[in-house]
Amino acid sequence: MALPSTKRRIPLSALLLAGLAVPAYAQPEASTARGSFFCCTDASGHRVCGDLLPPQCNGLAYKVYSHQGMLTREVGPPLTPAEKAAQAEAARQEKLKEAQAREQRRKDQALLETYSSLEDLDRMQARAEADVKAAIANAEERIAEARKRRKKFENEAEFYPNRALPPEVAKGLRDEDTEIRTQTELINAKKRELELIKSRYSEDRRRYIDLSRRPRR
Repeated sequence: MALPSTKRRIPLSALLLAGLAVPAYAQPEASTARGSFFCCTDASGHRVCGDLLPPQCNGLAYKVYSHQGMLTREVGPPLTPAEKAAQAEAARQEKLKEAQAREQRRKDQALLETYSSLEDLDRMQARAEADVKAAIANAEERIAEARKRRKKFENEAEFYPNRALPPEVAKGLRDEDTEIRTQTELINAKKRELELIKSRYSEDRRRYIDLSRRPRR
């Protein structure tokens, strides 16, 4: 028996009793539901069914039934702009989490390839800290030498009270002040670098221990 026009309201019981066998349709809903029919409750509260999605169902939730009358799919109403925005944001957050997880796996693999053991990690940290401490010590030595040289210029400057200093004395004082200032800034930068090294290796150690305790797959 052929279905009545989709423009009529068709009671579901009538469709079930008719034992309908509906063909495939050009509409997307029908193309994926061969031999199915569609039903919804229209804006007036009436049940509307058809072998194609009835026009009264546009913008409403509807159900898809098999030709034997079994419910095969439920489709909700179109999303509101706010719901679409929320859905897009949820998808963005999910992609971000996946990217972060991939990056963490990459870092974990690099960590395991970098250190063969905790002792190896400790040795590398000690080596990195030693290099920075050596740079600090060298800068401190240069400051001490600059202060000694400056002291000589200071002694010479005492012979010129209330008078302009000879150019070589004035220049010597400026040069040593510049050297002291430069090396002091270097020391401060190296101390910050030392703290970063300690922090990084501390995090590497924590992560390495955590990864080592996980069961191997």
